This record gives sequence, structure tokens and C-alpha cells, in this order.
Amino acid sequence: MRQKAEPHAIPGEATNTSPGNCCALPKKRGTYADGFGAAFCASMAALCAEVFVAGTAGVFVLLSREHDGIPGGPLMIAALALGVVLLTVLVSGFVTAAAVMPALSLGRRAAARRSWSGSPLWALAAVPVVSAAVVGVFGGVAALGSLSFAPPLRYLLWWVFLTAGLLPAAVAGQAAARRVREARSGSVARRVTTGGLVAWLAVGAVGAGVYGSGLVKVYEPPRLSKSDLAGTWTDGHGGTVRLGLDGNAVADGLDNFIWDGTGKDKPKDCDGAGTWKEVKESGRVEGVALRIGSCELARDWSVTGTQKEPRIYHEIGKPGSGKRYVLTKVVKHKK
Repeated sequence: MRQKAEPHAIPGEATNTSPGNCCALPKKRGTYADGFGAAFCASMAALCAEVFVAGTAGVFVLLSREHDGIPGGPLMIAALALGVVLLTVLVSGFVTAAAVMPALSLGRRAAARRSWSGSPLWALAAVPVVSAAVVGVFGGVAALGSLSFAPPLRYLLWWVFLTAGLLPAAVAGQAAARRVREARSGSVARRVTTGGLVAWLAVGAVGAGVYGSGLVKVYEPPRLSKSDLAGTWTDGHGGTVRLGLDGNAVADGLDNFIWDGTGKDKPKDCDGAGTWKEVKESGRVEGVALRIGSCELARDWSVTGTQKEPRIYHEIGKPGSGKRYVLTKVVKHKK
């Protein structure tokens, strides 16, 4: 008789032959077992939500204040909105990598040396430390660029605002990392995004209701006529210009900003006579064109302020610098 050959045992297979383990697959070690990826996404989601909610509230507030105007046209608004979204995502990613993740790492290392390492207080305590370091680095770079330090109060305010902005992102990131380490289901980033969207819609609804009901009105420049523009305008530092109804103008100590060839505009006193006229657009006075020949001053001034306290201004320095030379009309109040 032929004997049946004994099956050869495969090494490593005979050591575990229980029915419960025969079909079990080897566990794969996750790429981000410490929850780094989940924490990064949750932090970015929290920062984006903060920016959109705070930015929308800020826009509603600024609409009632003096501003240069709202972009016109649906294409312009859509392009601006898309640019804001992309910039917000990029900045949120940078802030997460530069500040939030270092704070989480610092808090985790500090907690590993203590018995109560599971407490989220360590990450929260690390945020002010990292914020101070970030303010110190960027403040130092800005000081080197301008060759001067900012007032100490400004650095303190930067630290306070940065810490307040990073705390929600750190909480979300730590919660996401812990959920991954504990193999719990659900996404913190998705929950944060949903909550941020609800908060953004709520802020938008409240703002639309406030302006739609007429409780608050959008700012509009004052509607001035030629007789409203005529009179004396002052910069508050001794410089004046007198605009006559006949179109003549007389400047006395008015600042005339002249390009000095080094990238800066330096003011020089302007004295003398000249002319002026209204600058109109669609039949509405938008500004003043002032020409003083004796000091080669040729400027177009924009109208701002209110109907009771009108002002005219023009930008100085580089375009978009935000610096203005402002004149306020001298109003004689009746006694």
C-alpha cells in the first residue's frame, strides 16, 4: 500500500491555527498613525471658518463706514470672491504648518513627561508660547526692513490676536489627532467645516436683514455741488486752500508731494494762485481738480466724509499704499 505523504507545514503557519485567526489579515500600520494628517486638515478647516465668519462680519461693519466703493459687476465680484477663498486656504495652510502644528507638537512632548498626558490643556498652554515666538520672529524681520521697532503695545496686540485665532485651530487639531489614535470614526475637519458654514450663513443672514430693513445704511460719499465745494479747506497743520465760486483757488502752505527719485514723496509748501473745477462722473461730483502753477501742483482730489463734514483727499506714496493727504472744509457755525 502507498502511504499518504504528510503535508509539509509552511513556516509561520502552524503557530496560529485557531479558527478565529485563520482569515485575519495582518494589520497595516497607518501612514499617519499619530493623527498628523487629520490634525492638519482640522486645523486648516478651523482657521478657514474663522476667517470667513470674521471677514463677513467685518465687511458688514465696513459697509456702513467710509470706503472707496464696492466692486461693480458680477464677474468682478466672483473673481474677487474666488481670490479671497484661494488666499484664505493658502494662508490657513501656512499658519497651520508654521504655528498650529508646532504648538501641538510642543504640547504633546510636554504632556508625555506628565502623568495627565491625555489632558488637552497642554496644547492650549503651548499656543501662547508659539504665538510669542511667531510675533518675535516676524516683528524682528519687519523691524529690520523699516530700521525701527513698533511700539510695544502693538506687539502685545499682535500676540493677543494671534493667540485668540490659533486656539480654536489647536483644539480642533488635537481632537482630530486623538480620534485617529483611538481609532474612532468620524471626521473632525468635516464637523468643523459644517459648523463654520452654519455660522457663516447665520452672520450673512443677520447682516442682510440689518441692511435690508434699513436699520443700517451703506455708506455713500456726500452729494456736493459747486457751491458746497467753494470755501476754505485745511489739512489741520497750517496748510489751506481757498476755492472761489469763480473757479479761482489760492493755496497757503498746502503740502505738495513731489517724487524725490528714491521711491518716496516728500511734501513741499505750496503757495500761490491757481484754478479749480469739479470732477464729475455720470453727472455727480466725484472730486476736485486743483491746479496751482507757481508750485506745479496738479492734483485730482476725491470727495469723502459726510454731508455735514465733507473732506477731499488724494493718495500719496505708492499706489495702494493707503496713505492720504486729507483736507477738511472749514465750516463756520452760527453762534
